[in-house]
Amino acid sequence: MHTNHTQLIPKHGGYRRLKSFQVAQLVYDVTVRFCDRYISAYSRTRDQMIQAARSGVQNIAEGSQASATSRKIELKLTSVARASLEELRLDYEDFLRQRGLNAWPRSDPRRVTLIDLRPSTADDVANWVADIHRGDQRAPGYPEIAANGALVLIAVASGLLDRQLSSLARSFEVDGGFTERLYRTRKARRGI
Repeated sequence: MHTNHTQLIPKHGGYRRLKSFQVAQLVYDVTVRFCDRYISAYSRTRDQMIQAARSGVQNIAEGSQASATSRKIELKLTSVARASLEELRLDYEDFLRQRGLNAWPRSDPRRVTLIDLRPSTADDVANWVADIHRGDQRAPGYPEIAANGALVLIAVASGLLDRQLSSLARSFEVDGGFTERLYRTRKARRGI
C-alpha cells in the first residue's frame, strides 16, 4: 500500500487567509501610525508597542508555516501572538490612563461602528477616527478616539486568536501531530 506524501505533510502556511492574521496586521499598521503621531520618537514605549504589534502578526505567520511538522509549535506561536496583543492592549490602556483620557466601555456604540465598518487598512481606521471626531460636539480628541479604535481592533484580533487556539487544541487532541502522522503513514506503508 503506497501512501501519499500530502498525508504526511499537510497543506500549511495559509496564514494570509486567516482573519486573525488580517486583523493583527491591521493592528500593526494602526499602531505604527498611532506611535508616529502620539508617542515620542525617544520613548521606549513606542518601540515596545510597535514590537508587540509586529510580534502578533509574525507569530501567526510563523506558527501557520510550522504547522506542517509541528502542531505543538503552531499552538505555542499562536499563543505568543495572543500574548503580544495583550501586552499591546495594556500599552494603549496605559496611554489613555496616563493622559486622563477615557477608555470606552464595551457597550460604547462608537466601538460597534468600527466593528461594523470592518476596516481593512489604517486609512479606513483614520477615516473612522475623523468621522467620530466630526460627528459629536463633545467629541474627545483624536488621541482618545485613535487609542480606543486600536483597542477595539485588538479585542477583535484577540477574540479570533482565542477561537483559533481552541480549534488548534481540539485538532491536536483528535489528530495528533506530526509524530502521530509519521507513525500512521509508516504503519500503513508496511501494511501493519
